[in-house]
Amino acid sequence: MKELSQNEQKILAARTAVETLVEKGLIFSGMKIGLGTGSTALPAVKRLSEFIADGTLSDIKAVVTSFQTENACADWNIPVYSFKARCIEGHLDLAIDGADEIDVNNNLIKGGGAALLREKIVAYNSSRFVIVADSSKAVQTLGTKFALPVEFIPEAYVPVKLALEKLGASVVLREGVRKCGPVITDNGNQIADCLWKNPVDPVAFEDAINGITGVVETGFFTKNKPSAFIAKADGSVEVRGL
Repeated sequence: MKELSQNEQKILAARTAVETLVEKGLIFSGMKIGLGTGSTALPAVKRLSEFIADGTLSDIKAVVTSFQTENACADWNIPVYSFKARCIEGHLDLAIDGADEIDVNNNLIKGGGAALLREKIVAYNSSRFVIVADSSKAVQTLGTKFALPVEFIPEAYVPVKLALEKLGASVVLREGVRKCGPVITDNGNQIADCLWKNPVDPVAFEDAINGITGVVETGFFTKNKPSAFIAKADGSVEVRGL
């Protein structure tokens, strides 16, 4: 049997998650749903749109985490609202998103697409949080392989960099692709990517990094533990914590 490619695993995880959540009644008409960003989250958005198009779901109210997802929702006829909208009232029933890494305790690193602030606002203000991922994202520990993104106020780069280095991190300012200079987030901030020689405690470091003056948010997600759908090369999907 041919093994699935990484892209095929992403699509499998995303579609399986949405289909399972609909079948179990965990996604239903009238819900307020947070929709994430990236190459694994977007197939989930697409599958959700198909359930809306065929009449299985109706009156779905989406809050998105990036311009990328907002554009996709426009293309696929999913209504998008602000957290400030009266029909949202600052809280969501469910959020579904991808991850850059997920450890054995379902702690995450997110922010490879530079949308971590809006992703965290959505994830931490949702009653249920669901992650979709391919097998390469499942790891034993965090902090040493995929760089942790830290969003910061541009004027604070030097003191933020020094404070992160005191926490043992190797810090690199994220540069744009086909753009001169640093990446600018949807919120007008910049991203520092951090790596450690040895694994770190993501729970402790989420608080420690967020305590640095000038830091807006860190890509450690530990405070609203998600359920997870992790697709494997053999075509199976591991389901955690549903």
